[in-house]
Amino acid sequence: MTTANDPQLTHVRDDGSAHMVDVSAKPETTRVARAQAVLHSTAEVLALLGTGGLPKGDALAVARVAGIMAAKKTPELIPLCHPLPLSKATVDFELLDDAVVVTALVKTRGVTGVEMEALTAASVAALTLYDMIKAVDKHAVISEMKVLAKSGGKSGDWEL
Repeated sequence: MTTANDPQLTHVRDDGSAHMVDVSAKPETTRVARAQAVLHSTAEVLALLGTGGLPKGDALAVARVAGIMAAKKTPELIPLCHPLPLSKATVDFELLDDAVVVTALVKTRGVTGVEMEALTAASVAALTLYDMIKAVDKHAVISEMKVLAKSGGKSGDWEL
């Protein structure tokens, strides 16, 4: 049992080997997670991104769909994640002068949280944007990938 004074990694057994956590005894609750990733680029590239003027087309629309698809594929990408019936997945963008903030929100009704699905959605959407702008900005950087908020489950709700 994990406590605040004695934290343990849940995906590691006492002998150090990895395993998928047994969540069968946990109660089903509504679970929501919001995560972000930030793509840093130049003002010129961000202007092209905002107007759909990139050589590869409307990068924001493509990245939105890529992020949603990625949320649904999380257990195929992250080995010990449980497959979850997602009830909602959104990806939104905030265009700043020198960056795009990608925010993903994922929701389910289940026995385990959707933080990894939200992180996967945000990161894949940012990677897709990177792919679509690399022809005009080879120095773009993805950073600040993090969970912003979660709700549902035994550990309760929290927000950064």
